[in-house]
Amino acid sequence: MVEIKKFRFKDENLMKKAHKIRHEVFVIGQNCPEELEWEFEEESTHFLLIEDNIPIATARHRKTNNGFKLERFAVLSQARGKGIGMLILKAILEDIKESKSLKYMHAQEQVTTFYEKVGFKKSGDLFEEAGIMHYKMEYKD
Repeated sequence: MVEIKKFRFKDENLMKKAHKIRHEVFVIGQNCPEELEWEFEEESTHFLLIEDNIPIATARHRKTNNGFKLERFAVLSQARGKGIGMLILKAILEDIKESKSLKYMHAQEQVTTFYEKVGFKKSGDLFEEAGIMHYKMEYKD
């Protein structure tokens, strides 16, 4: 059974599970600086995807001066290629669908086609963030 939990920073139990996934994917798997991984936590709305009682994916969104920024999409390596990322992405888009604000992200270069499948479009040039090449992408619903 798959469930997606929406939560805030104050939910320490779910936050710990999300941090564990992000640490494995970003800090260990992609050598991202750990201090960058934990910024903007308290102002974000977090999501955790749990399959058969095992947390396997997480992501978040937060309101910025530019609109809603979707970020920190992380799926454990053993769960990739099964549509898990798409489930959590759609849950976030559903959560903010009523807003007329811009919905955008900084997507790693190698996964831009994944986000294009649901309507994100590249906006601007390739840039480096946390040692990884990214594109700004905006949602066109």
